[in-house]
Amino acid sequence: MNRNRTLALVGAVGGAGTTRTAVECAAALARGGREVAVLDAAYATQGLSEYVSGRIDPDLTTLCLDSDRPLAAGLTDLDLPVDGRVALAPARAPFERVARAKTPEAAEAFEARVREAARSFDHVIVDAPPVAANQAVAAVHAVDRVALVAPAGDRGADALNRQRDVLRDVDAPDPNPTTVVVGDDAHDGDADATVPRGPRSVAAAPACLGDDRFAAGVVAATEALFGVDLPVAFDDAGVLGRVRSGVERVRGSDG
Repeated sequence: MNRNRTLALVGAVGGAGTTRTAVECAAALARGGREVAVLDAAYATQGLSEYVSGRIDPDLTTLCLDSDRPLAAGLTDLDLPVDGRVALAPARAPFERVARAKTPEAAEAFEARVREAARSFDHVIVDAPPVAANQAVAAVHAVDRVALVAPAGDRGADALNRQRDVLRDVDAPDPNPTTVVVGDDAHDGDADATVPRGPRSVAAAPACLGDDRFAAGVVAATEALFGVDLPVAFDDAGVLGRVRSGVERVRGSDG
């Protein structure tokens, strides 16, 4: 497998669970001893900010408008019982600043922030909305790999097809985006990875640090997305083995 250091998780549709998937995958990597930064390109929903308590200053939109401040100034570490590190760079801004952060110049600054993060972390994950604004276009051009996140079922399948067309329209460097399907009934034959539907509460995140089916699913999906083998042990080794085997069967079905 090719090891990917930077990945954009792009929601194929609103409400797909992209932000939660980004946080869980980052925690899975940190569980394996890796240092991970998660950058927020979803300026409209600003969901990543919900995982940070207290004031967010500067947020990522500010850092994309003020190139003199280091990215480290806007990072908040999650307090996790793991050997690695998860640092979040959320967006938390009023409409006026969000509008300025969506300009082409600010989008170029966003790409620079991704590169800056890649110099300091083992992996970078970008939480991106469906591609329709400059910062989302910048996100898919700044990373090694793009993964489209969709809910299970027909709604997700239709959204995946639309986003694949959009990625071609914006000439994204990754012509064959990975697909991640989220849901308890996630058995999409076209998916490269599947993530079970986890606890909905932000307070319960990340939930991939346990030994249950959800944790095993996140670890297996993360390994598939980043091309890594994580040194993560489960009390029931068969759980992870079965999930990993399922991922490999899905990936192999693509030919």
